[in-house]
Amino acid sequence: MDERLTYFHNGTVIPAMPLALDENRKHDARSQRASLRYYLDAGAGGVAVGVHSTQFAIREKGMYAGVLAFAADEIGGYEKRTGAIKLKIAGVCGRTEQALAEAETAKKLGYDYVLLSPGALEDVSEEYLLDRTESVAKILPVIGFYLQEAVGGRRLGFDYWNGLCEIPGVIGVKCAPFDRYQTVDLMRGAAFSSRRKEIALYTGNDDSIVTDLLTKYRFNVDGKTVEVGFSGGLLGHWGVWTKKAVELLDKIHALREEIPSDLLTLGAQITDCNAAFFDARNGYKGAISGIHEVLRRQGIFKGIWCLDENEKLSPGQSEEIDRVYAMYPQLNDDGFVRENLASWLE
Repeated sequence: MDERLTYFHNGTVIPAMPLALDENRKHDARSQRASLRYYLDAGAGGVAVGVHSTQFAIREKGMYAGVLAFAADEIGGYEKRTGAIKLKIAGVCGRTEQALAEAETAKKLGYDYVLLSPGALEDVSEEYLLDRTESVAKILPVIGFYLQEAVGGRRLGFDYWNGLCEIPGVIGVKCAPFDRYQTVDLMRGAAFSSRRKEIALYTGNDDSIVTDLLTKYRFNVDGKTVEVGFSGGLLGHWGVWTKKAVELLDKIHALREEIPSDLLTLGAQITDCNAAFFDARNGYKGAISGIHEVLRRQGIFKGIWCLDENEKLSPGQSEEIDRVYAMYPQLNDDGFVRENLASWLE
């Protein structure tokens, strides 16, 4: 296992990059650069680009390659200056032809891995999805993705996840069904795979981050007890308050065998914050706008504009963000942002 893959398997913080736009809904390079510098200086181990938080509409707008190139240049430059490993993960979606083309683009731009989305493919079979995964994995190593149904995913059971984990070239899975039952299906599928030691499991369940990172799943596999768990997170939620996320994961890693109960309380608080950012009570309609709003309040983004003009904060969502800011002041990293924002915006 090479150094970068070992780093990924050990577990790290990987925020999903939101797309910075100006008031004309054009790419705001200055704000985007600041967001990437924020994540890297905060200690994130990499960034996922071209994923849901980056807005799938970048493909329709012809922005996919440009956005990936911009992020790759900034992340690569940081690695050269510091010598620290910073993983570049490209979001890839669509039917096989599109997925292969996007993977080729990511490879040419120097990305390490692809996060392969099953979104908007409800009309194809599970066998098709597995064959697509196998094809993409021949171009770049694949991180599988259990995407929640609310944003275009579908229910996928034990057999699917077990089959996916058996594919050479699959190095990990992001688990984001936002459902405890479906999470267990995935964990069991990984545990029963002959490649389980080669699969890094990352939580994407923004509504249950700390619980996921604390929980060990145990299964009896051929008469032996097998334990699997999440080593890190690849999350839209970690696109804000990133330094605190790094501190949280470091704390959990240091206490793997003896986790204090106060972290479970912290988990409930983080879930409450996530509900505000991702607009859970309105079916996640304001999910991207909520992340943009926090970055706007911190001064990193100039506004909350999205490519879709109808995508905005839901009624009452701003007040909910006010509430979690006031209730959990210890969870934000606004002080860290204030200290560094001027240099990030240079």
